[in-house]
Amino acid sequence: MQQSDRAAMLRHEATKRILVKDGPYGSMIQSYELDEADYCEGQVFRMDQKGNNDLLNLTRPDIIEEICNGYLEAGADIVATNTFNANSISQSDYGLEDKVRDINIAAARITRKAADIYTFRNQNKPRFVAGALGPTNKTLSISPDVNNPGYRAVHFDEIVGVYTGQVESLIEGGVDFILVETIFDTLNAKAALFAVGDVAERLGRDIPVMISMTLTDLSGRNLTGQTVEAFWHSVRHANPISMGLNCSFGATELRPYVASLNKIVDTLLCVYPNAGLPNDMGGYDEQPEMTSALVKAWAEAGFLNIIGGCCGTTPAHIAAISKAVEGLPPRTLPVLEPRMRLSGLEPMLI
Repeated sequence: MQQSDRAAMLRHEATKRILVKDGPYGSMIQSYELDEADYCEGQVFRMDQKGNNDLLNLTRPDIIEEICNGYLEAGADIVATNTFNANSISQSDYGLEDKVRDINIAAARITRKAADIYTFRNQNKPRFVAGALGPTNKTLSISPDVNNPGYRAVHFDEIVGVYTGQVESLIEGGVDFILVETIFDTLNAKAALFAVGDVAERLGRDIPVMISMTLTDLSGRNLTGQTVEAFWHSVRHANPISMGLNCSFGATELRPYVASLNKIVDTLLCVYPNAGLPNDMGGYDEQPEMTSALVKAWAEAGFLNIIGGCCGTTPAHIAAISKAVEGLPPRTLPVLEPRMRLSGLEPMLI
């Protein structure tokens, strides 16, 4: 089935109920307390690999499959690939730029297989696969040299090329959509969207995208200074299947920005918050009952089409969220009046 058909199916399912996205891989992988040998699994690499979670798609696919199945069992409708750092820039930290294609294909196939099995078990609850693109550890909009504001460590065409390779591999592996997530730099996101469009044109088919911004502080802006409204105006041209927020904060802190997007996003609204704010040790203490109660209030306010979890959430959180929103009506998409909508750091409507 073509990606455009899967997108139509997702939109149809979203008219019937609030859909549930999965939780993170990173914090779940940490719970396995893996050592260097686990990451390498008998293979020899020229650099240490401990912490390279994306490599586990190749060396410990059993762990990735187990985590994915945990989210599906908890009720997730959409599962993302374990490919947040599966790009040549991020993998260069581990000396594995040459493994990027293999990592992405393996991740997509693991997730595709798991989703298809659960769909087969319950034909009334189709499961979808999103190919995850993280922001990389480089930024196009900000100089890493405080003494040279004009300097850039990477350039737009370079980032487009990095994302192009990842998108091609994820599509080859069988994902339904591309998820551009945890966006802290709007220009990086533009490069990702450009790459998706270029690959789609060469393949001669649509590749639906999901877009998810992350905020850096309670002012409601990303790292490069855009408000959520301005960011949406910047990326709306890509006609994404969903737009929303992830990571950043817990549900309490994200609520005003979800409410703001609810009024202006004329596509599916997808939000997956952290399990509260991190504690002094960088962990997350918010229990599934609290997270699910907070997002249930969002659903009751009519804010949600898709809800999931980010840092610190577990299959138990996703199960509680799934139960909390069950039976509640999905958000009705707003009908926007025709206006010129521009953006800088702030939105501008004419």
